[in-house]
Amino acid sequence: MKNTALTLLFIVILCGGCASTGVSSQNAVIHAKNQAAPALVHIRPVKEVFQRGRRREVLITGSGFIISPDGYVVTNEHVAGRSSLVRCVLGDKTEVSAVVVGTDTFTDIAVLKLDTDRTDLPFVTMGESVGLEAGQTVMALGSPHGLARSVSMGIVSVTDRYLAGNNGQSISPYNNWIQTDAAINPGNSGGPLVNLRGEVIGINTRRLSSADNVGFAIPIDVAKRVVDEIIETGKVTRSTTGLKFQEMTRKTDDPAQRGVVISDVDPLSPAFQARIRPGDILTAVNGIPTHARFVEDLTTVRNLVADVPVGSEVTLSIRRGTQAADIAMKTAEKSRFVGEESEFEAWGCSLSELSPDVIRRAQLTSRNGVVTSGVRPGGLAANAGLKPGDIILRIDDSEIQNLSSFKEIFDGLIEDGTPLVLLTVKNGALSRFVLLKQEPLAEIQGEN
Repeated sequence: MKNTALTLLFIVILCGGCASTGVSSQNAVIHAKNQAAPALVHIRPVKEVFQRGRRREVLITGSGFIISPDGYVVTNEHVAGRSSLVRCVLGDKTEVSAVVVGTDTFTDIAVLKLDTDRTDLPFVTMGESVGLEAGQTVMALGSPHGLARSVSMGIVSVTDRYLAGNNGQSISPYNNWIQTDAAINPGNSGGPLVNLRGEVIGINTRRLSSADNVGFAIPIDVAKRVVDEIIETGKVTRSTTGLKFQEMTRKTDDPAQRGVVISDVDPLSPAFQARIRPGDILTAVNGIPTHARFVEDLTTVRNLVADVPVGSEVTLSIRRGTQAADIAMKTAEKSRFVGEESEFEAWGCSLSELSPDVIRRAQLTSRNGVVTSGVRPGGLAANAGLKPGDIILRIDDSEIQNLSSFKEIFDGLIEDGTPLVLLTVKNGALSRFVLLKQEPLAEIQGEN
């Protein structure tokens, strides 16, 4: 009887403790949600998109969060970038417009400013991501599938996930990701990932489409640096030497080998001019040792170079076989992933600025030219044989420097009604001529 009584007492105490813990946990979740939810923003941008040579505007939905009482909002670049109009619905259901202060394509971050005179807006508390641990409880807030003011809960699965695209290159070269099983769906992008203290520790950005509840957030420590620079200057500036990196396991199984493998060198870069070549090993940047045994370590190396002031001298320590050397060079400014794009309706095509990857793949000897991003079936460009991916280097005898110079020449050709236009085009290693036959201006604009 005595043992039975003790057993029953133990069960009662245990169950009471479980109930108490359950109530405590639920209160913590609700408290954390209440801390962040008032600053949650439902974002409805009108975005400019190009399809098959045509420009059109589409309305999408996304999420964001207010970070200051005067209305600065953080979201994703893929939500608000290239928007002609942004409408925001605040936590109290007030609807206001916003302007895009700046974006950073490399980290997929955008900063908005609400069009309001208020200085008492609710705003989030920024936490830290450096101390996150796998297993920690987190919540994802946002507007999944347009359902505003939604909350999902899960745990941190991995704190430093490295993600690569179909081309093997990092999706976000300057940060690893927080992986979580808190549900992140289309529309959640740009919303806050919050810990149980109600602090923002990440920005919900993407999910794994082939799996349920595998989502990824930008660490808030990375985001804070980007956001501060955008607010201060309107953009994010990084240095580059033109090097691409791979982890050391790609070249050696010896864990004692230190450094990072140089996998590619931009032929128009300072590093190429300094005779650094693929296969070399980078062992230090300005005397700071570099080591990337695994892919997760690559972002640290990239940031060492990126953080050097643009145009200043940097010393790279290089090892080639048994030889080692310190090579000094001046850094260049890192270009954006994707250049500006415009539609040229009279020709039935859209053109973009050249990105570094396009220049490298085409083996161009300069950065001059524009790339054909889309062609409208039945348009003048399509009938002439222009194809997506074609790089236009010259119009007649005029060299194309960039998208602005192309627009200037194009406007002159349309105004003059030049009947035949000869384009010098490159695609891959092959160059060719494309003869475009322009229609009279009256036919293009339509007879009245």
